[in-house]
Amino acid sequence: MSDQSVVPLDQILPDKLPLVALMGRPIFPGIFTPIMIGNPMDVKVIDEAVAGDALVGLVMLLNETETPSIEDLYKVGTAAKIVKKINLPDGGVNIFISTLKRFRIEKTLHAANPIVGAVEYLEDEEDDTSEVKALTRALISEMKQISENNPLFSEEMRLNMINIDHPGKIADFIASILNIEKNDQQKILEILNVRKRMEQVLVYIKKEQELLRIQKKIQKEINEKIEKSQRDYFLKEELKAIKTELGMTTDAKSSDYQRFKDKFDAFKFDGEIKETVEQELEKFSLMEPNSAEFIVTRNYLDAIVSLPWNDPEPENLDLENAKAVLEADHYGLADVKNRIVEYLAVRKLRTKTKGSKVPAGSIICLAGPPGVGKTSVGKSIAHALDKKFFRFSVGGMRDEAEIKGHRRTYIGAMPGKIIQGLKIVKTRDPVFMIDEIDKMGVSFQGDPASALLEVLDPEQNLNFRDHYLDLPFDISHIFFIVTANTLDTIPPPLLDRMEIIELPGYIDTEKLEIAKRYLVPKSLEKNGLKKKWVKYTTDSLLHIANGYAREAGVRNFEKNLDKIHRKLAKELVEEDGSLRAGQNGAADKAKTKKAKGPKAAAPASAPEAKKFVLDRKLVEKYLGKPVFPEGDIKLADKPGMSVGLAWTSMGGDTLVIEATSIPGKEGLTLTGKMGDTMKESAAIAMTVAHKLAVEKYGVAKDWFDANHIHLHIPEGATPKDGPSAGITMATALLSLLRNKTITDKLVMTGELSLTGRVLPIGGLKEKTIAARRNKAKHIIIPKQNLRDLDDIPDHVKKGIEFHPVERFAEVLALALPD
Repeated sequence: MSDQSVVPLDQILPDKLPLVALMGRPIFPGIFTPIMIGNPMDVKVIDEAVAGDALVGLVMLLNETETPSIEDLYKVGTAAKIVKKINLPDGGVNIFISTLKRFRIEKTLHAANPIVGAVEYLEDEEDDTSEVKALTRALISEMKQISENNPLFSEEMRLNMINIDHPGKIADFIASILNIEKNDQQKILEILNVRKRMEQVLVYIKKEQELLRIQKKIQKEINEKIEKSQRDYFLKEELKAIKTELGMTTDAKSSDYQRFKDKFDAFKFDGEIKETVEQELEKFSLMEPNSAEFIVTRNYLDAIVSLPWNDPEPENLDLENAKAVLEADHYGLADVKNRIVEYLAVRKLRTKTKGSKVPAGSIICLAGPPGVGKTSVGKSIAHALDKKFFRFSVGGMRDEAEIKGHRRTYIGAMPGKIIQGLKIVKTRDPVFMIDEIDKMGVSFQGDPASALLEVLDPEQNLNFRDHYLDLPFDISHIFFIVTANTLDTIPPPLLDRMEIIELPGYIDTEKLEIAKRYLVPKSLEKNGLKKKWVKYTTDSLLHIANGYAREAGVRNFEKNLDKIHRKLAKELVEEDGSLRAGQNGAADKAKTKKAKGPKAAAPASAPEAKKFVLDRKLVEKYLGKPVFPEGDIKLADKPGMSVGLAWTSMGGDTLVIEATSIPGKEGLTLTGKMGDTMKESAAIAMTVAHKLAVEKYGVAKDWFDANHIHLHIPEGATPKDGPSAGITMATALLSLLRNKTITDKLVMTGELSLTGRVLPIGGLKEKTIAARRNKAKHIIIPKQNLRDLDDIPDHVKKGIEFHPVERFAEVLALALPD
């Protein structure tokens, strides 16, 4: 590296200058600064200038480019004297310059490198006024504040600023050292009026001060946080040392460790559980509380100590008390009540014969339509057994981890519903209700139904292993109650593990009793009415059951009662002025009138005088016209019609089969949204009817060639399927072919074979209830279903005559007698 001195500064400025393009910021007059030149063409310009008068023009690039021309430069720049040049090893040069004066490029003498231009030197437009002096003082004062709080401003800079005696040069110097955009610096360079230049610089000083203020505020907040953190740390360490000296527990970690250890000692673990717990506890004692793994291990140990590991307490196996509780809570449901009493009796005998060993729990499935009380009966069972109750729904569940938990390797892992429930009830023999088991789904996250196989298997749940705990836990003492609307969607292996108890729908007389005992009192209390204010006639409650809530359950019945009671409450409030004003207003009036004597009546007593006796007419006033009019009974009152019975997930129902014929090509059209099985059954019914019509009833064979038969099941938007309407469709076809109406108030159900045999069906109890709601007096059933009649309560069968048949000819003898 070499250096070379150049000519003195005191010479006349030329009219033309070689121009050096500046990639960075512009340079103001009156500055002595080094510049690094790396571009070979610019180095050549510097060398030529040094060889001559050592003067160059410094102009900032308008458009950054590697090979600039004069069009890429701003018009205003600064003339500079090269004081010293140092050659660098990489071919570039480092020059020290003293900037002299502003200039404007007037003419282009050489457009490309080396760029040469004719220039005009610019003088400051000075205003020798007190305003300029004030601005000068303001600039120096504001810059002092910035420089005092900024370590980047050296003492030399502060001295140079104070020693400059020209206002314009002070503005230039300050603009050169402020941290502002280069375009803004170029604008200041181009301002010739000194006062305006100083004003503009003052604006940028204020912006810089605001930035420094915000920076200082942020720095202060950070320092305070750091200081607080350090202070807290030192105080905790001091507190720990003091507690150690006093022999006290040192910290929360030690407290948790001791709590876990005491609990584990009380549980008296052995085998795998003891080994795992001791390992986790040892690991916990060695962890730092600030580590993420510490929280995971602490939560795991906390989950273990929260579970009821000890054997259950001795049970209160009082059969009479259980019977009384079940009778008080629910009307009917004899199968469920008997099953619970049997369960208690078995447990009582096993406890006596097996000593202190606790017998296993039970797994039952309550299947029935919505609104028949499946969920509420679960709570009642827990009450009758004097056990804790926990319910969770698996309807729509698609993740097996909901049942068996997540593995601890996942963030936010937690146990499954079974272990969560045991943590809540804190006993090993609660009643668990798993609701809506028929509505589980399957996804990429697993099959919850498969996860339940282990939970509901008495042979496997002795050592149930939740993924989160990964320890064997005995859940065999839990009394599991599962609910479903239909059994068709439950996987057979899961269904095989449960004892099925079907809850059929209610007939009108049962709904009447349920309403009197439970629904009316409950609804009155819910709507703020007293029992003595509202009375229902028996006919009005039956009218609600038959006209507004004809479904299998009683949920709609309760909704209609709520609707009536809300309207009654509204009438009471509107008729009583004190109630309409509000309790607070009534209280204020009572205070005001207190001195007037005992004549003022309490507002709460106002409704006492109002009594409602609801008959059929008032029910229709509050509920509107019946949804199911009395004439809305499904009848087969024309040839080609018959009434059948169907089973749905909502309970039993009645189906009207309609058949008609039109002249045309031979064939059979089926409508009414029938499933494949029902379509096959209709084809069999058509074949059997065709054969009997020709061979037995004398219908001409060519009649079928000239007529097209249409068979329809109304309510076409509702899907229908199954084989049990076989005899019903065949009867409707023969009624059409014989032009004869079937026996009045007769309904039927049964699968029909091609040879005329009547095959058994399912859901006879629900179908019988549907027939009773439809005012039927005669029901034709397959003979093989006679055994199912024993499961139907006598009050449901009362007034109905059952006709068991084996052959379709027997059906015709009853439905279409000769």
